[in-house]
Amino acid sequence: MVATKFPNNALNHRAEFLKYITSGQIKNAPQLEAAFSFFSSIGPSSFDEKEFEKNCGVGVEVSVEEISKVVEAVIEECKSQILAERYRINVGILLGKVRKELPWADGKTVKEEMDTQLRNLLGEKTEKDDEKPIKKKKEKAPKSTDADLTTQTPSVTQEVSNPFSDFPDPQKNIQVHQEIFFSDGTIWRPKNTAEKLEKHLQFTGRSVYTRFPPEPNGYLHIGHAKAMFVSFGLAKERGGYCYLRYDDTNPEAEKQEYIDHIQEIVDWMGWKPFKVTYSSDYFQELYDLAIQLIKKGYAYVDHQTPEEIKSYRESKTDSPWRNRPIAESLKLFEEMRKGMIDEGKATLRMKQDMKSENPNMYDLIAYRIKFTPHPHAGDKWCIYPSYDYTHCIVDSLENITHSLCTLEFEIRRPSYYWLLEALDLYHPHVWEYSRLSITNTVLSKRKLNRLVREKWVDGWDDPRLMTLAGLRRRGYTPDAINAFVRDVGITRSDGSLIRLEKIEHYIREDLNKKSRRVMVVLKPLKVVIKNMEENVVMNLRAKFWPDAADSEESSHYEVPFSRVVYIESSDFRLKDSKDYYGLAPGKTVMLRYAFPIKCVDIIYAEDKSTVLELHAEYDPAKSTKPKGVIHWVSEPSHGILPLKVEVRMFEKLFLSENPSELEDWLADLNPNSKIVIAEALAVPVLKHSCHGDSYQFERLGYFCVDQDSSADKLVFNRTVSLRDSYVKVSGK
Repeated sequence: MVATKFPNNALNHRAEFLKYITSGQIKNAPQLEAAFSFFSSIGPSSFDEKEFEKNCGVGVEVSVEEISKVVEAVIEECKSQILAERYRINVGILLGKVRKELPWADGKTVKEEMDTQLRNLLGEKTEKDDEKPIKKKKEKAPKSTDADLTTQTPSVTQEVSNPFSDFPDPQKNIQVHQEIFFSDGTIWRPKNTAEKLEKHLQFTGRSVYTRFPPEPNGYLHIGHAKAMFVSFGLAKERGGYCYLRYDDTNPEAEKQEYIDHIQEIVDWMGWKPFKVTYSSDYFQELYDLAIQLIKKGYAYVDHQTPEEIKSYRESKTDSPWRNRPIAESLKLFEEMRKGMIDEGKATLRMKQDMKSENPNMYDLIAYRIKFTPHPHAGDKWCIYPSYDYTHCIVDSLENITHSLCTLEFEIRRPSYYWLLEALDLYHPHVWEYSRLSITNTVLSKRKLNRLVREKWVDGWDDPRLMTLAGLRRRGYTPDAINAFVRDVGITRSDGSLIRLEKIEHYIREDLNKKSRRVMVVLKPLKVVIKNMEENVVMNLRAKFWPDAADSEESSHYEVPFSRVVYIESSDFRLKDSKDYYGLAPGKTVMLRYAFPIKCVDIIYAEDKSTVLELHAEYDPAKSTKPKGVIHWVSEPSHGILPLKVEVRMFEKLFLSENPSELEDWLADLNPNSKIVIAEALAVPVLKHSCHGDSYQFERLGYFCVDQDSSADKLVFNRTVSLRDSYVKVSGK
């Protein structure tokens, strides 16, 4: 435990601490955790041994008699619950109460004493105690009336655990978060001084301040949904504030289209920024701080080409301009700002450590020249700060308490804190979490850009993409996406792929509560009911919701039933079998909400094998007991076809689980990822559907109305099939 969990900011105390273990003074897990917490808070600073020993229970001996008395008191306090639940009582809660009173007691002894006293109270276990508890039936999803559909926002069931419980309070941000080791043996241990932290806390009112900082160079994807959940979610959980900050330091890649899209998606996902800012809002402050950095000897103007910079970094060699006079760098930097130096002929680089073991300390670029107008700042600047220079400074200027990012940025921590320490700025608490990776898709912006640019997909909002615009168009809801992200969790374990079936599980669970049921036939097969007159049309009642009461008019819709009906082609076979519940020659099935029908004849095409239509007879008295139930649609009147709709069926975009690992990843695209059914048939009630409306097509899946729909033709996207192959294990 010491090898894996000892705080990195206090490693200089580890040898001393080990003496407490080898001497038997620290001898159980509670003491160990208390010690880790103590060292994490003081960092590399010297510590008072007496204070440490008091905090960790060194020398405290808890007798068996003391344990027995506290266990007895806890059992007495919870006696009524124990007698009611007997051996099904959650013993962990009881042990927790004992631990609260006796934090340094031996855990094994406490458990043995608890078991003994419970047995004395309850006696030996009976057969009834060993019986499995009867599970309550799962409650059915609530019905929705037409009036409810525009107002209700039921959310997906979420786990009880709080994913934000491990984040420290802002006032505890006094410890060293990162030791910076230099090649000459120097060690920096940057941390907030008490004065610096107090100034920060006066600004924030001791509240949590976070930020969601997307770069406006593309559309947001499912990974950004996790980033939003982490930053906005932590602020909301702690009653704090979250900025939406556009990280707009590269004018060549950024567009107003992306800026507008990001704001729209953040709103759609249900997050409300405390304030919308841009990194470019701070260009003047960043420039002024760059001058300070030069004056302190921590930055210089360099003239190496990108190729030379790469070569010198690989050989860990200083730039020939690294040690130029400070006054010279100040003059050249001013000329860069005035546009007097050509693009590509000079950069401002931070003077860090070219011989460091961390490549992110190889004199990173702070400023480069770009004669490109900025989408937000206009044409005021021709030098632009880099991400590595801007990100940490703006975090500090905005008084961010928790700077949250994905694990690939962990290696940049030394550079982040180096710059803040060099400029004597407030240090936010940086915390990294694992990025979200999902099977059978790509989330790299570079790859997504290529898919869109080369028209492998139909734009950024193609329903096959895991962009949030694509998921929205496919019919996914913010509730389902946020529930999925919450279940994935905020951990530091990286490298695992989340199965696509997991997010599909959450959208099914959500749409099951929200989507009205209707009948649509994708691949119609005509059935003529021979014992029904041509001009007869019955208006039958069908249910929007499976558990709707007969008296609830708004939970039903009318469906015409006439002499000509259409069923799914797959619901008919020439040869019947025991495990088949569809229609076959001489067999009877139930038409949902209607009557039993029996196939009495088959009409073939000229090839004598293709089935063109079926002839059937219906049982108006419903006296027969059919084996199966199938969905259908009918001609609303004699000779008039049912409502025609287009249905787009989507499958996984890539055949492989992890296409990003493939050299030729485009060759792995699924050729059947999009199937268009141009002339599906639907019940009349769908005629007045609007863009975004979501339905369950009975026996087929969940579908939503696409933006390509018009007054003449409705287009539906399949959100997800009905079959759920994701199984939650151990409640997760």
